[in-house]
Amino acid sequence: MSKGIVFYADGDDYVLQSCLSAISLKAFNDVSISIITNNYIDTKYKNIFDKIIESPWIEHDNSRFSILNRWKIYHFSPYEETIVLDSDTLVLQNIDFWWELLDNYNLFFLDEVYTYRTDKVNDDVYRKAFQYNFLPNLYSGFHYFKKNDIAKEFFEWVELISKNWELFYGNFCKEYYPKHPSMDVTFSIASKILHNDKDITNKTLSFFINFVHMKPYIQGWQMPKDLWTDKIGVYFNNNKLYIGNYLQKGVFHYASDSNFRKYILEKYDKIIGE
Repeated sequence: MSKGIVFYADGDDYVLQSCLSAISLKAFNDVSISIITNNYIDTKYKNIFDKIIESPWIEHDNSRFSILNRWKIYHFSPYEETIVLDSDTLVLQNIDFWWELLDNYNLFFLDEVYTYRTDKVNDDVYRKAFQYNFLPNLYSGFHYFKKNDIAKEFFEWVELISKNWELFYGNFCKEYYPKHPSMDVTFSIASKILHNDKDITNKTLSFFINFVHMKPYIQGWQMPKDLWTDKIGVYFNNNKLYIGNYLQKGVFHYASDSNFRKYILEKYDKIIGE
């Protein structure tokens, strides 16, 4: 079966972030990578992608994170097995064995993430809507699906929720109602409707498929800052990333920190130019 990584990028910033993520993937992995976008891609980055897929049916999306069309990844993915990554991620190791773990699933989502110190995140500062409304604690930054009827039904619900997010959020998120559409919330509502959260998550796999989430207020800092790079040092060389003294592995979600993106972009542009 064909396998590959897909990014969805609606907007120039998301395209650039996807390029950085794809470069990090290629450093460790011989894997097919596709990007779905109608935006311009700088010529120097185009060869990073095996497929650049333009969408003929993308509606205008003025949501906060340009996510209302992301349900279409299921239809546009050229692969029979797809890993979807948020654009503001880096992949810092070989992930070949992840495909073997995921092959047992039709859909898979992480329901646990880690700090840069590899501590499991327990703080719900960003997740009160999940806790107080008893929603599955799904993270959309990394997910997997096969092209089959089970995944298709799930994404049909994701489409319906995305197109009517205020209605669905009003029914399923009466406490801590989100002010903006969120893929995490949308996926979790779809899972709750289908009662499939036990089938699409596995805490044991969450240990092997490492996902570091760098939102600053879940790092256990007493005085966090809005940009986590204002709080802790970053060192990147020879495709090794250290946050403080901690070597990072797996998927590193830098959470759109503009300081970090600028720093990594300068490093990667130097490599590409050599």
